[in-house]
Amino acid sequence: MPTSSPRPCVFRATGLTKIYRMGEVEVPALRGIDLELYRGELVVLLGPSGSGKSTLLNILGGLDTPTGGEVWYLEHKLTGASERDLTLFRREHVGFVFQFYNLIPSLTARENVAAVTEISAHPMPPDEALRLVGLGERLDHFPAQLSGGEQQRVAIARAIAKNPAVLLCDEPTGALDSQTGVVVLEALEKVNRELGTLTVLITHNAGIAGMADRVIRLSDGRIAEVRANASKKAARALSW
Repeated sequence: MPTSSPRPCVFRATGLTKIYRMGEVEVPALRGIDLELYRGELVVLLGPSGSGKSTLLNILGGLDTPTGGEVWYLEHKLTGASERDLTLFRREHVGFVFQFYNLIPSLTARENVAAVTEISAHPMPPDEALRLVGLGERLDHFPAQLSGGEQQRVAIARAIAKNPAVLLCDEPTGALDSQTGVVVLEALEKVNRELGTLTVLITHNAGIAGMADRVIRLSDGRIAEVRANASKKAARALSW
């Protein structure tokens, strides 16, 4: 559902469909999505389980391909791109944050972040990325020495350390209590504000929607509503 914006359009999706085939059964996950996302936005994708949020995010991030429709990243058409091109797209332009942290237990926070920066074209120093998410004092701690919220912030630092244009977050607070979740959301808020990264955050939690520039609500594989927040709430002002 395109809207006008003075910001450059980063993603444009038209007529996006996705059908999963399980034997002879077809399960539609997306049923015709039209969408534009803009540079520097913080967008919340809101909806219940099964509404198509993760499928849409995975297609935007080049982790999955649609059954029909088109997706463009800037002037580059992602639909029909080779696996090599999609790998380069993910490596150079997209940071991912998932519900589970996927840190390497035998590496320190700094080393977990460095594992990504070593294969990135224009990375920031791992220490800088960790300080940006408030972990400047925990650089040499191993994951087992960090709380859940701290581990998730290491995962965010790892995602942003390659200086991506896009940060895609799938239920980043889903495994956390609300107090810890707010700390993680503050880290995402700071990254969006200071780096100007297009940040797309999936949640089924309506309380998080207040921090977004725009809220896109999905239902049954379709966009049910697009709402711009007249004023954004700070993450610390959210409650759920």
